[in-house]
Amino acid sequence: MGDSQPIYAGIDVSKATLELALGPQAQVLSFDNDSTGHAALLKALEGMSTPVALVVLEATGGYEFACAAHLQSAGLAVAVINPRQARDFARAMGHLAKTDRIDAQGLAHLASVLAVRDDLKRYTAALPDAKQQALRALVVRRRQLLQMRVAEENHLNTGVATAKKSIRAMLGSISTQLRHIDEDIAKHVKLHCDALAQQLTAVDGMGPKTTATLIAELPELGKLSRRQISALAGVAPMNHDSGKTKGKRSVQGGRASVRTALYMAALVATRYNPVIKVFYQRLVLAGKPKKLALVACMRKLLTILNAMVRDNKPFNFAIHGLPDLT
Repeated sequence: MGDSQPIYAGIDVSKATLELALGPQAQVLSFDNDSTGHAALLKALEGMSTPVALVVLEATGGYEFACAAHLQSAGLAVAVINPRQARDFARAMGHLAKTDRIDAQGLAHLASVLAVRDDLKRYTAALPDAKQQALRALVVRRRQLLQMRVAEENHLNTGVATAKKSIRAMLGSISTQLRHIDEDIAKHVKLHCDALAQQLTAVDGMGPKTTATLIAELPELGKLSRRQISALAGVAPMNHDSGKTKGKRSVQGGRASVRTALYMAALVATRYNPVIKVFYQRLVLAGKPKKLALVACMRKLLTILNAMVRDNKPFNFAIHGLPDLT
């Protein structure tokens, strides 16, 4: 690898180890996925004769975060990407086998492609700070508890009588934990991002839980264009055209937890938010399926919130041709 050539790094992440490739054909080095390993990895990257232009890691359920934050804090350009994107890229390059070594080399190859894109900054945005990480952990835990409650309720409906006492006890425990989590989320939001939360909850349809989810899991809110933020949340319509055939537009990808929160918010907004309500009714009267109209409302609501945060302004009815109803 010549000194004049930029270096692109790919890191395959697992719970215990980090596999580093400094090119699509490079030898792979292994490091422990802990603070000592992160320091050794950074030393290896900083010791290259040519500065590393870009480091790419997959999002692996949080195991990648500490490493990515360590590298980014040292001034390296770091992109954390969706695993599906990495796998699709590998298949497109003809790599059907999957090992840690192949994955690391594939990520290094992907880094060389991303590095020349005009929208590289979209992939290398600053990672959430400690306060946002803490809020996200609470929001994720709340979601886990809700899933556990649904499972136990299903068990209660189908279980035999001898097991129902245990199931009811578990449901009571989950309810207690949910109450504590909700209190912790409310305290965290009040302490660290009260102004933003008040700005968002002032919009009809946006409750405290939806607001907490957006703050925790969509930190890009107000920092991207309406198309970019819609795609990130998974509410942007994707084309499915080929030749003269015009396929149906559909939403896909994005952050499922954010999309779920927006769905519930839009559902409420179609009844109580005058702007979203009029927009929804107009789409339905035009013959659009209700499900499609609701997704459009999710996108419109997100666009409004994005503009509000970007401009640091409250919801403005006049922009939407309605009198101020507050």
